[in-house]
Amino acid sequence: MNKREAEINLKRIFKIERFYEDQWKVIEKIFHGERILLIEKTGYGKSLCYQFPAVHFDGTTIVFTPLIALMRDQITKLTSLGITAKCINSNQSDDENRAIIEEAKRNKIKLLYIAPERMENAEWLQTARQLKISMIVVDEAHCISVWGHDFRPAYRRIVQLINLLPLNFPVLATTATATKRVEEDVKKQIGKNIASLRGNLLRENLKLLVVNVKSEDEKMVWIGKYKDKLEGTGVIYTGTQVSTEIYSKWLQFLGVNSVSYNAGLDAQTRIDIEGDFLKNKYKMVVSTNALGMGIDKPDIRFIIHTQTPQSPIHYYQEIGRAGRDGKPSYIILFYGEEDKSLPLSFIENGKPPVAKYNKIIEIVKNNRLGIQGIVKKANMKQTQVRVILSDLVDQGIVNEAFDGRSKKYEYKYGAPALNTKPFEVLRTAKLQELDEMINYIESKNCRMKFLRDFLGDEDELICGKCDNDLNKNYTVTIDENWKKKLEEFKDNYFPILEVETTRSNLINGVAGSYYGFSNVGKAIHRSKYENGGDFPDFLLKITLRAFRKVLGKNKFDLIIFVPPTESGDLVKNFAEKLAKTLRIQFSDKLVKVRPTSPQKVFQTGLLKKDNVLGAFSYNTVKEIKGKNILLIDDVFDSGNSIKEIGRYLTSLGANLIAPLVIAKTVGGDNL
Repeated sequence: MNKREAEINLKRIFKIERFYEDQWKVIEKIFHGERILLIEKTGYGKSLCYQFPAVHFDGTTIVFTPLIALMRDQITKLTSLGITAKCINSNQSDDENRAIIEEAKRNKIKLLYIAPERMENAEWLQTARQLKISMIVVDEAHCISVWGHDFRPAYRRIVQLINLLPLNFPVLATTATATKRVEEDVKKQIGKNIASLRGNLLRENLKLLVVNVKSEDEKMVWIGKYKDKLEGTGVIYTGTQVSTEIYSKWLQFLGVNSVSYNAGLDAQTRIDIEGDFLKNKYKMVVSTNALGMGIDKPDIRFIIHTQTPQSPIHYYQEIGRAGRDGKPSYIILFYGEEDKSLPLSFIENGKPPVAKYNKIIEIVKNNRLGIQGIVKKANMKQTQVRVILSDLVDQGIVNEAFDGRSKKYEYKYGAPALNTKPFEVLRTAKLQELDEMINYIESKNCRMKFLRDFLGDEDELICGKCDNDLNKNYTVTIDENWKKKLEEFKDNYFPILEVETTRSNLINGVAGSYYGFSNVGKAIHRSKYENGGDFPDFLLKITLRAFRKVLGKNKFDLIIFVPPTESGDLVKNFAEKLAKTLRIQFSDKLVKVRPTSPQKVFQTGLLKKDNVLGAFSYNTVKEIKGKNILLIDDVFDSGNSIKEIGRYLTSLGANLIAPLVIAKTVGGDNL
């Protein structure tokens, strides 16, 4: 079909008048069975480049994307146009995924969106052979390259699939963020007759500025001062999950309708927040980079970063969600001297230490194990183990073997020695990218041109709208009024302990503060590890405030404390003081029936759970039945001890158990 004929179909099916010139170039190549890498800015319309051919092919187009939000959004739009589109991902039940696969086998689905991790699923690999696949699409194609800003090992499995396809089989890879180095790496891996098409990355409607700050307080105050001047809705990106909650609570304290969003939330909660944000029910969503990639909301009017991104590539991708409707949008980045430390730590920890690689090698030499078995034996976080195994498979040191539906890993005897040179080369490259991000911040030239230059866009245009082009400088001043507001917020901000389960009568509890928030953590550390004596009275006061605000409406019959592993009588003495103040009966009859290790020595929740399983007993069972119990501890991390005690006390007949602790750690098992 020629372009004129295609645009008739475009209007009839998609309700769009005409193609952009580059869109049609890509579509023509796809119709001719070619492979192409499309590098275009966010909001350009890259998805149309595969959706249009997909509806004309006799078969199913497979779209690999890591963005579950994008899957949902695209499917909703395609379905409204009468196009059959479905997705397979981990947020759906196995039954839902199997039903969709059966539809695809019957050639009933035009576009099937799939998370790349499905390529590691034996059942899916078997199914793929039975589908009538008409085209392969690799969304977020920079994830293929280790030089990309979001490399994902599962993308390498997609490359293996593509390399098995005939040369005349259409393949489209798309991304908004690929340096020349990443572009060449992606092309090399997809191989054969692939061509690339790179568009102009200028976003004329984005107004970029940097606000120089000296503290986290200054960031919070700036947002407070300008919250009413920022029109429309926007996203605030933070560096950690805890920060999403702190900033969101601060905004709520100031009367702003906001919500926190991060990977620690359950799938349904994330879906609900995304849907409400699209309907403008929130003025601001405070998020880690978990939100945004795949959210097709055209009227985001501002994006604020409270932490420095790891590279200009990360930054360009995240700010690309703003102003997709072409209207003016503000892009704001806070920066202080200490803000380099967080992205630096992410880079330093991007690859685990070599000792951990050797540990995994020794484990698989002696055991044929799945991922969870290796996690337990290694005592490492699952994300680290996955990275290590991917590298070991790539280097030919470890083999993947499918045992029924599960995947096992085994040592390849006669394997080469571990080659660590690629890790050092990658680390050096990431550090250079962070340096470039700092150069962006400190630059006196056009900020948009800086980002485009970094991404390989050779156009010389400047935006004329950023702070540098307008010769403006932004700083923050905290007056007495804002100082008082901050103090009031910190004195009344209490983290919730989310421990409710269907297996016990535990209810969500509360902490007096975060461990790293104000001077709470230092005071706890001094008492526990520096012979500082009992926890000071100010910790008692903030814990009591938290209790009265969150749990005060409940009537409690008994106060029990979590038996310590290494803090002596500190928690016992603290619990006694609480009991005396609240006039609730105190008990020290909850004991350990076997030794346990400090939870902090375990890197994975699987081992933390095993560490305390069946470890507790109460000496006088009849005191528990029908009682409402306040359960006291000093620090809440993974919550496994409290959950285990909650299950045990429930089995003894406790009516309700509520945890109350001095501080909640900023990490737990969610980071």
